[in-house]
Amino acid sequence: MTAATAPEAATATTDGRPALRVGVQLQPQHADYGRIRDAVAEAEEAGVDIVFNWDHFFPLRGAADGKHFECWTMLGAWAEATSRVEIGALVTCNGYRNPELLADMARTVDHISGGRLILGIGAGWFRRDFDEYGYDFGTAGSRLAGLADALPRIRSRWERLNPPPTRDIPILVGGGGEKKTLRCTAEYADIWHGFGDAETIAHKSRVLDAHCTDVGRDPRSIVRSAGVQAAPDAVADDLLAAGVGLFTIGVGGPRYDLGLLKDWIAWRDERRG
Repeated sequence: MTAATAPEAATATTDGRPALRVGVQLQPQHADYGRIRDAVAEAEEAGVDIVFNWDHFFPLRGAADGKHFECWTMLGAWAEATSRVEIGALVTCNGYRNPELLADMARTVDHISGGRLILGIGAGWFRRDFDEYGYDFGTAGSRLAGLADALPRIRSRWERLNPPPTRDIPILVGGGGEKKTLRCTAEYADIWHGFGDAETIAHKSRVLDAHCTDVGRDPRSIVRSAGVQAAPDAVADDLLAAGVGLFTIGVGGPRYDLGLLKDWIAWRDERRG
């Protein structure tokens, strides 16, 4: 397998623009699991393209010790509970699982879902997760080195598993480090998820392009993804100009209000024509 096989999000329209997709990150905090499951079903019914969760052990906002659920067991359940949407973590923390084990987990969820998994991965940053679950937090440099070591090991393990994945599982790398994270993205990823406003995304996207040139990769084979928390008419045009093709709305519990997500789905449908 090679990183040159990009997911559906990388395909272009007839005029050369990237195909537009909309995702939602349902943050598994402050809610009973039944409500999370209902939100997944509501998002799929609304027409979202991808449903993400996140890989943390405690809430990031609100009550620090509020309700929270684990990422990958949840993805296995979502694989059975959905039929159309792609699913994944935005993003898996590389430091919590051996790369070979993570590869096998991803392959298994890929099969359960019928080939709808995206492997989102990053170096990790939330110290409480590391400390309370017994992982070495290390330094930013050591965590990034671990990510660089893990990505080829994951791909190598996929090639050795029996049965193999149902498809070349798309890899999404999240983060904006220009020297290391974006280099790893150029070498191994199909999707890059960035953070910040359109100007920041555009700058880091140009850095990613340069890394792609260095490693002999077509920059157009990597989808540019961004989180959005504003209405389409406020930010969509600038993000499109920055090259973004995947727009992901973060939604937290306990209510999981999908109103903004539905606005973005309507915008996508209008753009697709």
